[in-house]
Amino acid sequence: MHRIAKWLAGRSEDDGSRHQPLLSFVVVVYDMPRQAENTLLTLGPGYQDEADPAQYEVIVVENDSANTLSRELVESLPRHYRYFLRENPESSPARAINFGADQARGDYICVMIDGARMLTPGVVRNLLLGHRLFENAVVAVPGYHLGRELQQEAVDSGYSVEEELAMLASSRWPVDGYSLFDIACFSGSSAPGFFLPNSESNCLSIPRDNWTRLGGCDERFDMRGGGLVNLDLYKRACEMRGVRHVILPGEGTFHQFHGGVTTGGEARAVRDAYIEASKAQYRELRGVEFESPSSNPVFLGEIPPQVQKFVHYSARQVLNRRQEETLPLPN
Repeated sequence: MHRIAKWLAGRSEDDGSRHQPLLSFVVVVYDMPRQAENTLLTLGPGYQDEADPAQYEVIVVENDSANTLSRELVESLPRHYRYFLRENPESSPARAINFGADQARGDYICVMIDGARMLTPGVVRNLLLGHRLFENAVVAVPGYHLGRELQQEAVDSGYSVEEELAMLASSRWPVDGYSLFDIACFSGSSAPGFFLPNSESNCLSIPRDNWTRLGGCDERFDMRGGGLVNLDLYKRACEMRGVRHVILPGEGTFHQFHGGVTTGGEARAVRDAYIEASKAQYRELRGVEFESPSSNPVFLGEIPPQVQKFVHYSARQVLNRRQEETLPLPN
């Protein structure tokens, strides 16, 4: 039996394979078997609180590489997980996301464009709650990096996969999924905190009708890694007419270090050039500079004790912004 089988198996004897799911996770994986294994563990009904496998499915889309998920792991996945290996994939994950969404059976499509993102245990329950409360909700989970600082900064000080593994081993994860907050910091896209606009979510749940109206991910974002494709999707989804933007401040996605193009896998000069090229492609496609979506979000869910420091930080960001806006102009 695979080492994560108990977390994948869950508490229910019915694995949901005979039911029409409400929620479809689409998880894109490329060249990150260890990190993806952790992500899939955190989606399992044995890890997710009060998660009924009849209500959700997990669609794993792996773009072929020299380091794919092991056959042992794939064969251990419950039947409400479905695995697709795409040979000769594109360098951008946009088409892989759209492919996964085409396989989805749920009423809501939850995009996880980066398979290296571990989740907290209340994500499934609260995503579904958000969709129940509001007919046209787009539900987003804030993002974090494992480690004390952004991984693209930490790598210059020697941060590595080995250090991250030791940090995870010293935490109470996976027995206590919320202990991830104790060993993490806000990601760059969530750096403004909960109460100011963020630029993306790496766990974004969208009603199927809205997904169709959006046209899914824009496959013209064809740069390696996708450039701003996920930011573009988030902005378009949150700014659709009639949408209720729901944020789950008590939950999180946690990026594991794997040498990604923007999170430390390449030299700083290469990363900076990639970011500038991504912004330029967005300008070319949309005709404007990217700005985080403007919305009036609803905050939903419990706030575990481990999240209080991030609530405090987020409030300070708002107070600092207000103070700057009310300061008298210099003579």
